[in-house]
Amino acid sequence: MARRALPITAAALTTTAALLLTACGGSESPDDIKGADTASKSPSTSSPAVPESDRPDVSLPKDFRLVFDFDEPSDPDHAAALADAANYIRALNHGITQQNPDDPAYQFYSGAGAARYAKSQIQEYVDGGWTVTGTDRYYAAETSSMDGSKTTKTVMVTFCEDQSKAYGKEVKSGKVHYTEESLASYQKFSILMASQSDSPVWRAQHITVAGKAKECQG
Repeated sequence: MARRALPITAAALTTTAALLLTACGGSESPDDIKGADTASKSPSTSSPAVPESDRPDVSLPKDFRLVFDFDEPSDPDHAAALADAANYIRALNHGITQQNPDDPAYQFYSGAGAARYAKSQIQEYVDGGWTVTGTDRYYAAETSSMDGSKTTKTVMVTFCEDQSKAYGKEVKSGKVHYTEESLASYQKFSILMASQSDSPVWRAQHITVAGKAKECQG
């Protein structure tokens, strides 16, 4: 079971033990599904079948930037799954910056264990009086088809994170806690994405995050 510090190099925030959360989603079947960044050759942030007006706000403060260096997969389902995996990450960070553990954004882009994981991450920041600032980069994305069902398609999405230029910021004082780059700055995400036949939206169902990912460094 992978364990992960919150998505900031958190040594200066509080004690390390307090910031570590189990990054493991639930074991629900895909049939139980509920309904200022840049990219390089990245898939669009939303499917053309879903108007932007029908999707939640995932905007972030000007002092916090997400970068998705993702090459777009040739398979349309894989491209859509990767795009909404990025939206899940945006939504999680939107909840942190909004200080709202019940933010509708992450609920829109997730179900099952991935929704619980997002809420726990956001709650940890709120309880500690922290938000995020700087630049958080995601890259080296890969996708693979998984066994689904007659009504559900599933794709496993993996990618790396470099959070060496992302920092914790005290909500009340605005003080930024800068940290040095280390192996702890690199993490590897595995997210099971699923889409039901009656919806073009892909939602995160299960997430595992491995910390100190050497394969993501360099």
